[in-house]
Amino acid sequence: MDLNQPTQENVEYMIEAIKTKLRMATGAAMQASSFTNEKYEDLKDIYDMVASKDRFSISEVEALVSELGKLRS
Repeated sequence: MDLNQPTQENVEYMIEAIKTKLRMATGAAMQASSFTNEKYEDLKDIYDMVASKDRFSISEVEALVSELGKLRS
């Protein structure tokens, strides 16, 4: 999968991967359809950071969720 292309399919993939990796209890509230391609690069940056780490502190998860909330349309 080429995540350098800003497609809705890639947005969906990244959102699902982020929710899985962060073990988000509120994952149902974060739907890929809430994110547009306008903020794709920002979403990809968050995805890359999440994918690169094995563990997250509570404060890191809260910060990531906050950033994702800002990207929602």
